[in-house]
Amino acid sequence: MATAVAGGLAVGLMVTGAGCSSERVVVAGQAAGDAVAELRGAADVLVRSGSSRVRTTVEMATGGTRVAVRGHGGYDFVAQRGRLKVVLPKDAAGVAEHEPVTELLATGALFMRNRGEGVPADKWVRVDTAGVSDGNLVTGGATDPLTAAELLRAARHVSVIGDERLRGTAVRHYRGLTDIGRAARVASPGVREALGAAAKGFTEHAVAFDAYLDEQGRLRKIRHRFSVTNGWAGSGGRQDVASTTELYDFGAPVTVRLPEPADIYTGTVGSP
Repeated sequence: MATAVAGGLAVGLMVTGAGCSSERVVVAGQAAGDAVAELRGAADVLVRSGSSRVRTTVEMATGGTRVAVRGHGGYDFVAQRGRLKVVLPKDAAGVAEHEPVTELLATGALFMRNRGEGVPADKWVRVDTAGVSDGNLVTGGATDPLTAAELLRAARHVSVIGDERLRGTAVRHYRGLTDIGRAARVASPGVREALGAAAKGFTEHAVAFDAYLDEQGRLRKIRHRFSVTNGWAGSGGRQDVASTTELYDFGAPVTVRLPEPADIYTGTVGSP
């Protein structure tokens, strides 16, 4: 894979961390310690749930304008595979539309179709997630749903915000802080390498989050707030990036067939 691929992904960001309040509260009889344990086990609950439909959003400010990369699809938590259709924002001038990018999420790899100039229409681009400086937490335009849950294995400083309804489902809203390095050390084998790469590439490991769990302990929504270095644009400045993953329709069938080696493009990839 040419080095141009890692440098020209859909978002092209290097995550460096964020802060969060250490407030602790008790709501509806649930202590903070219980909340931490529930959040740290959220990834295991998803695996037991089998699969779900997914919505993703990565939001950032660029050129004084707030832009969002949105995706939707499905994820198999047992096989650790997913398929998303990701819609890129317009160009800065607001005149150029991008065709949706199909992304296949797999253990250690991200496959993208209709991504980048110079790539034949029938070929896929493969990215080794352990070789991306943020472990592909946001650079592909979406956070892998299982990885988003695995980040909660290092949840701490948790506040129980309260009971709410999310798209008609009763959920409990939590807010807290997680640590990428700690999460990498205790993550599931299929996620460990990507988070380990992120831990090496991040200047700081702290990431603030809001998580919403339903009555069965299933993660319905998770929002991570990263502070990023915009080094890919040459500015070296910092900006806020929010990655949101929503899960619904648990048990829905999800089939993901990975590309054959002959279907993977290995040349230089241009900008999308």
